[in-house]
Amino acid sequence: PRAPPHPPPPPAEGKKPKTDVGGAKGIDNAKAALKAGVLKIMSKIGISALSSYHGAQIFECVGLHPEVVDVAFKGTASRLGGLDWAELEKETASLVKDASYQGLTDDDVAVFKLANYGFINALQKGRGGEEHANSPAVAKLLHKAVREDDPEQRKVNYEAFVTELTETAPFGLRDLLKFKTAAAPSTADIPRASVVTRFVTGGMSLGALSRETHESLAMAMNRLGAASNSGEGGEDPVRNDPVGDKRDTTWAHLRGKTVHAGDIAQSAIRQVASGRFGVTASYLAGASQIEIKVAQGAKPGEGGQLPGQKVDSYIASVRAATEGVTLISPPPHHDIYSIEDLAQLIFDLKAVAPDARISVKLVSIVGIGTVACGVAKAGADVIQISGHDGGSGAAAISSIKHAGGPLEIGLAEVHTTLVENGLRDLVTLRADGGIRTGADVVKVVLLGAEEIGFGTVAMVAAGCVMARVCHTNNCPVGVATQKEKLRARVRGEPEDVTRYFECVADEVADILRSLGLSSLRDAVGRVDLLELADDAALSKTSRFDVESVVLKPVEWGPLGEFPFDAPATPPPARALLSPGGHHFDDRYVDATNDEDPYHALSSETHWLVNTDRAVGARLAGDIARRQRAKGVVRAVDAAYAGSAGQSFAAFAVSEMNIQLEGDANDYVGKGLSGAKVAIFPPRSAEANGDFVAKDSVIIGNTCLYGATSGKFFAAGQSGDRFGVRNSGVQAVIEGAGDHCCEYMTNGIVVVLGPTGINVGSGMTGGVAYLYAPDLTDDEVLAKLKRTNVEPRRVVDAASPAAQSLKSLLEQHVEATGSKQASAILAAFKPADFVQVIPPSEVPQPKNNVVEIVEDESAVPAAVSR
Repeated sequence: PRAPPHPPPPPAEGKKPKTDVGGAKGIDNAKAALKAGVLKIMSKIGISALSSYHGAQIFECVGLHPEVVDVAFKGTASRLGGLDWAELEKETASLVKDASYQGLTDDDVAVFKLANYGFINALQKGRGGEEHANSPAVAKLLHKAVREDDPEQRKVNYEAFVTELTETAPFGLRDLLKFKTAAAPSTADIPRASVVTRFVTGGMSLGALSRETHESLAMAMNRLGAASNSGEGGEDPVRNDPVGDKRDTTWAHLRGKTVHAGDIAQSAIRQVASGRFGVTASYLAGASQIEIKVAQGAKPGEGGQLPGQKVDSYIASVRAATEGVTLISPPPHHDIYSIEDLAQLIFDLKAVAPDARISVKLVSIVGIGTVACGVAKAGADVIQISGHDGGSGAAAISSIKHAGGPLEIGLAEVHTTLVENGLRDLVTLRADGGIRTGADVVKVVLLGAEEIGFGTVAMVAAGCVMARVCHTNNCPVGVATQKEKLRARVRGEPEDVTRYFECVADEVADILRSLGLSSLRDAVGRVDLLELADDAALSKTSRFDVESVVLKPVEWGPLGEFPFDAPATPPPARALLSPGGHHFDDRYVDATNDEDPYHALSSETHWLVNTDRAVGARLAGDIARRQRAKGVVRAVDAAYAGSAGQSFAAFAVSEMNIQLEGDANDYVGKGLSGAKVAIFPPRSAEANGDFVAKDSVIIGNTCLYGATSGKFFAAGQSGDRFGVRNSGVQAVIEGAGDHCCEYMTNGIVVVLGPTGINVGSGMTGGVAYLYAPDLTDDEVLAKLKRTNVEPRRVVDAASPAAQSLKSLLEQHVEATGSKQASAILAAFKPADFVQVIPPSEVPQPKNNVVEIVEDESAVPAAVSR
């Protein structure tokens, strides 16, 4: 159509013109938006069948009065109280009024838009909307404090930061509580060190944060004797050593003037999350503490996600991933389906890093106290309870709103439940969730925490201005971006972070003295020193029952009384949950012999039964920790026979060559770190001709989970989820269950037999080859997750793909004596194989399925649809 002669004037700045949408179209748009939102949330929850949501009550009501819950959400957990029907009516009427056109002229209606309540971004002062504890204004006040060189003025500036937060509170339940000050305050000298050593930073990954920010945070916490957390993105090995004389070379990218030769950027806490990015034997062996992220408070039930634009060449190298490709962490359930699975993962990590304390990160939900008891019994050293506040670096808005529960409720429940069951002495209790001030610290300690985690506020101290564009890779100050030009703006001053934590520690000491206490240790669990604040101004309702939920005292039961006194320093790591705390590898790992520490391995075959778990993991950890530190590279051959228990060859390193004549349980090759592993049935089994290896399952579920490098050969079939999150291993097996190559980011997987459904789900890198001589193209397509991968037949025997296949098959025969692979090689037909490939791998010449002729472009043969 012809353009009008006089186009309408543009709308006023910042306003959008009203679109000409009819009533029916508007309703359709609303339905589409609601449907998309519902499907998005359902995908995060993870229940696969729609009917399973009916009556499931998988959420908790926070802020609704029982009279509302009993009618609208009958039977749903609601412990806090809140808005009743009259208050809901009042709020709804206000929203309707703000959305109405009534009283506006036609010109006004043309540019009318709904009110901005500051739901996502904090509004400027005086513009109304929700108050944000983490706002640009608050960030400026904190920056002013930590960048002040004069200690006295710094204290004044920090107090202004605290005052701003106090005057705009309440933000959470702890803001409805106040301290019961002592009639006679304490005069004790409370050293900063006794407080700051109980501080940790949150698990913010390298990738979500810039390299400069991640490293300066670690340096700062190491200076304080506190602990930084690597997050789930792995860590560059160069950070294991102090800066030393490499300030102007290796560490030239850090602009901070206070970085000195003694600084070390090693994270004391190294995280093991569902994505297993960068989790190798060396990564684990160098940790003081290893954190298992079962869930995160800001978005429980959902794995992390790093947008592709933040995966540059450096991040891809650390994570063993493909540059520019979005990285998705699976929902955290692959090896923690149950408390028994969690106990196995704790066992695996203690095997590879026996001196590291193992922490388990849980979230504040209904019944978390019972879960915490199970975690304590499973062998954990630290339990971390996370509240809903947070979500920084790369979290999507849809992931962090209406997700998680208040820290205070979960922390109080966990502490009292552990004490009542006599389990509190087994674990250290850590809490995080919007901790910003010394008052926050003392309140959560009084509720039972011994250690305190700081997330977003530590990022702010390091320079974050709360622009809330982390996920776009456009952080204006370089804190949460991988763009080189923006990263050049990072201050990178560890001293900014240390100054913040020192200010917090000083405030903590002042509060403790006012309570009549002489140390932070004395405050742990002293809920009697808290009471309801009578001056808290709540705009919507005052019908919260905080006292009976958060300030609930310990109730002793039939098991007796188990008073808890917090230890002065963290206890050492608990022993393995095995007879005598012994591990199978102890019989051939000689910790006293540095010259020939593995002489007991010799050439003998070690017999296994299925209670021998994580065999090879302790050996791998010892090599990574002790031998490599001395520059020793010594090949180690290990031969086994029998039926291996769970996690056989977990985290095995490149010096190891492992053979198993028999079979193995779940999690074989978990975190494989360079070793060659071969598993085959007993030679006598196939000799009589009755046993057929290719038709038999030889390894269990979830094998090669998070494996980063190495070779793996199994003459038999695997269970479900083979190669999940494989990021570099080349593997050959003779059949697989469902979900093969799930979330894979690198490496090669060859399957010489049948596969289940959902092959390549979430796969973003690497390639798989399915042996499918008797399958039609449609039958192949039915097995694949088509939204992530495409199939194409291997056409030419001279193609790179065919040559790679033949080489792996020959290695498979040599390692296992596979009759299946021998038969395929004897009459090798490349078209019998289908290459399963994600879009990121298609341009790679090494994956071409036709012969590459010089000056000619290869045209891959796709499977017809």
